[in-house]
Amino acid sequence: MSTTLSPGIKRSVYLLLLILAGEAVFILPFVLIRVFGKTFLDAFEITNFQIGTAQSIYGIVAFGAYVFGGPLADKYPARKLMAVSLWATAAGGLYMASYPSITGLKILFGYWGFTTIFLFWAAMIKATRVWGGNQSQGRAFGILDGGRGLVGALFASMGIWILAAFSSADITEISPAERQEVFSYVIYTTTVIVSVIGVLVWFFMKSDTEGETTLSKISWQDIWTVLKIPAVWLLMIIILSAYVGYKLTDVFSRYARDVMAFNEVDAAKTGATLLYLRPITGLLFGFLADRSRVTGWLTISFVLSVIGAALFGFGFIEADATYFFVMGVLLCATGIYGARALYFATLKESKVPVLLTGTAVGLISLIGYTPDIFTSPAMGYLIDNWPGAQGYRYVFLMLGGFALVGLLASLVLLRINRK
Repeated sequence: MSTTLSPGIKRSVYLLLLILAGEAVFILPFVLIRVFGKTFLDAFEITNFQIGTAQSIYGIVAFGAYVFGGPLADKYPARKLMAVSLWATAAGGLYMASYPSITGLKILFGYWGFTTIFLFWAAMIKATRVWGGNQSQGRAFGILDGGRGLVGALFASMGIWILAAFSSADITEISPAERQEVFSYVIYTTTVIVSVIGVLVWFFMKSDTEGETTLSKISWQDIWTVLKIPAVWLLMIIILSAYVGYKLTDVFSRYARDVMAFNEVDAAKTGATLLYLRPITGLLFGFLADRSRVTGWLTISFVLSVIGAALFGFGFIEADATYFFVMGVLLCATGIYGARALYFATLKESKVPVLLTGTAVGLISLIGYTPDIFTSPAMGYLIDNWPGAQGYRYVFLMLGGFALVGLLASLVLLRINRK
């Protein structure tokens, strides 16, 4: 391949596979639940709180995986780590399709916490930073996250089509056994696609600088070098705040069903349609950030999240307020996806060495992605214990509170980077 394709085409293929892999690895653990929330719960016969606790097990395992996986990404080529991660994650899909008990689901999510983070996460972020070079960090991470959003939306649309095509009646009217059978088609199809993407990544996601961006070993001095950078500590807070918002995007399809009185298919369509906003936001914020300052647009993202969360949290959006529902979703999602697209794009602006990107990402993620532990159980607890609109208001107040903290941290980072 390296002898037949031009450098421009190779870069395009590299980025395309990076995008496909970047979302595919999280489809089974997260996207299926985000889009098919109620259907997923009914198929596995579990509650919001139970699936939240299973996802918290994922976060606990990921907590350690971030730290040890970071240096691994500085030592080995990204494509090999990412391909193995995709295959291991897909293997978990086969077990998921057997509809294990809640105990089995907790074990499965713990397993996915290892496969998707230890082998994958830091490698993907470093590969993106290397692709972006000196001038296009905003564009690189904007395209990555926007592209991942598009891939997630396509997976969601495919799943909705499968549900509609294989159900003998409306999904709400079929028996529990048939619901499980139909949803298993979604799981199996996803598993196969994730495996195939792993093959493509291993053989075709190659970079001419693969040997130049890896180290033979990582020392404690390297770790200390990273920890002395002020932006690393601020990014821990920023990513934690932004990731709480991203984890809570699961709530929109549930809100559409439980408060706005949408049926299950229409609620799933709400979640899928929301995913199409992610690529638009990622591309827009990424390109704008390269033309000014990444941290400036990161700050704007948090402002939008605070406003959108306030509309939901303070009760402006009720069952008959469709206009406010749409406006609130757009504001929240634009802010959440904008922040998600940009926070790692600040690494260059914050003077983090390229060769130590994996180590920096691992250390930042140790704190930044702790919402994997507590966000889902908290959301499930609030929704289950305060039925109806009240529980959802508490969820959005939580989202808005963290967004406000992220806004303040972004303003501090903006001030530091301007100096």
